[in-house]
Amino acid sequence: MAYEPVMVPPKNPRTRRTVLVGVVLSLCCLGGVIGGFVLRDLAQEAKGPARDSVDTFAGAMVERDFPTAYGQLCSQLRNRQGQADFVRQQSGQFTSTGYEIVGVNVVNMNGRVHGEANVRWVLPNGASGTQVLTLVKEDGDWRVCE
Repeated sequence: MAYEPVMVPPKNPRTRRTVLVGVVLSLCCLGGVIGGFVLRDLAQEAKGPARDSVDTFAGAMVERDFPTAYGQLCSQLRNRQGQADFVRQQSGQFTSTGYEIVGVNVVNMNGRVHGEANVRWVLPNGASGTQVLTLVKEDGDWRVCE
């Protein structure tokens, strides 16, 4: 029996480079996807408490629980109008039967944290209107402020 050498194809440096580029691109894409999820979670974590505060305020307004809604206002607004006046005013004017929080935006600029929430109020006739609520952070809690 004679020894026959196995034919080995010639090495192609392009194949190795192509595989390496493919691996690097795959890792970059994977890093981008993971980074996107992390950033999304961080944004939700920042917006969550602000959204909860708006939800409490809007829900109280629709349920006509005006003392609870008053408690969600910033100190600047509460200093301008007492709770009894707020309840009396809203009892005569507020007519919304539902709401939807369309969006919440939180900004930290030079250490000053504030935000906005877009709320779509549903009126008794089925029409709706959107209102932008300004949010401020007071003593660690988000408050509706004008």
